[in-house]
Amino acid sequence: MFTIGDFARHGRVSPRMLRHYDAIGLLRPDRTDPATGYRLYGAAQLARLNRIIALKDLGFTLQQVGAVLDEQVGPEELRGMLRLRRAELAEAAAAATARLARVEARLRSIESEGHMPADDVVIKTVPAVRVAELTGTAASYQPEDIGPVIGPLYERLFPLLEGAGVRPSGPGIARYEDEPGGGGIVVHAGVTVSGPVGAVGDTGVRVVELPAFEAAAIVHRGAMDDVLPAAHTQARWLEANGYRSTGYAREVNLECPQDREQWVTELQEPVAKA
Repeated sequence: MFTIGDFARHGRVSPRMLRHYDAIGLLRPDRTDPATGYRLYGAAQLARLNRIIALKDLGFTLQQVGAVLDEQVGPEELRGMLRLRRAELAEAAAAATARLARVEARLRSIESEGHMPADDVVIKTVPAVRVAELTGTAASYQPEDIGPVIGPLYERLFPLLEGAGVRPSGPGIARYEDEPGGGGIVVHAGVTVSGPVGAVGDTGVRVVELPAFEAAAIVHRGAMDDVLPAAHTQARWLEANGYRSTGYAREVNLECPQDREQWVTELQEPVAKA
């Protein structure tokens, strides 16, 4: 079972959105702790969340989404609806292209339901690492909110390090935290460094030591707009194998060529046996 915060991260939505869906009866928690009142969700509920977001991106109201889901629309019919919307989006302005990528990512996740290769996720010990990072705030975990924040952070980070004479010694590491008070998501865009880093000075770059931890890791190949299927596979694997999340995940940029479709990113989720 996942807390509302963990489920929101794996579904790439905000806890506030999940609370709203619960209030209107669109997506109820799998159960609610009678002692604390905490909402608890199961990995299987990612399938319904996928459909809600996909239909909402098609332009349906939440009331219409509920009606469609109550009719038990299957993956093939939903796929046809998404393809129709894709044709419409292809004729729209450049800004709509990003939205199309999100719809297709939800579609791929829906199509992958029930197909969870056992060797996709591995348990590994991630060593402690030093990173230099810049920090910003996003509205939610949704790719359309994270992308416009983390991209500019990295664009600023590398010139600042070069100007300070600090060279990266390893991959980029992105990590996220809930903003105090639940108002948004704190985004950390970092890169591995070593040696003296005092010259970073007052550039706004912060150097932190990230501790070692036990992780459930999965490799995603492609642009981060399409990360949902890998994130959902990871969540289902955790539940199926008796693990629970113990903190915030990291994204390690193993390969970042100019073509984002060729990116290779490892998703590292801190875990412990449930």
